[in-house]
Amino acid sequence: MNIIVTGASRGIGYELVKLLSADPNNTIIAISRNSQKLEQLKKDCTSLNISSKVIPIACDLSDKSAIDNLHSEITKHIKTVTVLINNAGAIVNKPFAEITSEDLEYIYNVNVFSVVRLIQKILPIIDTDQRSHIVNISSIGGFQGSLKFAGLSAYSSSKAALACLTECLAEEFKEKNIAFNCLALGATQTEMLNEAFPGYKAPLTAAQMAAFIAHFSLTAHQYMNGKIIPVSLSNP
Repeated sequence: MNIIVTGASRGIGYELVKLLSADPNNTIIAISRNSQKLEQLKKDCTSLNISSKVIPIACDLSDKSAIDNLHSEITKHIKTVTVLINNAGAIVNKPFAEITSEDLEYIYNVNVFSVVRLIQKILPIIDTDQRSHIVNISSIGGFQGSLKFAGLSAYSSSKAALACLTECLAEEFKEKNIAFNCLALGATQTEMLNEAFPGYKAPLTAAQMAAFIAHFSLTAHQYMNGKIIPVSLSNP
């Protein structure tokens, strides 16, 4: 199975690639802007499974021109894609009155626009001979009716947009043998969480959340499409 994981250089994405690469039948395209961490990830995967197939591709997803070139880089290694996990994300924790247009543009560029661009680039090589799966990683903060946090208006609203995008694409491509689903993640102990909330202790580790996402990505498209799934230990 050919799988693409974005945001692969740390946190949940890093653990996801490690888990998925344990199966020698999987080829994983690991995308991040941090090439050094991607190379370390490949070494870690090889040490866990000598037969692992991890292909690191450095790409800054906030750069439109970089995404334009990504298709050709990917097709050097694989001809079709079965699973795409849009895990890359950015966060800013600021009072609403202090959020700049640059903050807002950056958050939406990474969390929404880069996902749109990447899906558009990948669509021509999505494997429609079998049912393929595109999984968008959102946040419980972007889930309608959930508890919201002051300072996260840009982040949470961008993740809500990603959830709605998932529903729209599921409808548009339902006859194309491609499923779109979205996971709205609760607090997970990652570097990004620590950047936004220093000292906060999350109930789940990155490895624990990655295990759920890996299983969901490989199986859920046989049972559901266009779903926004809250993955949180607390009530919305």
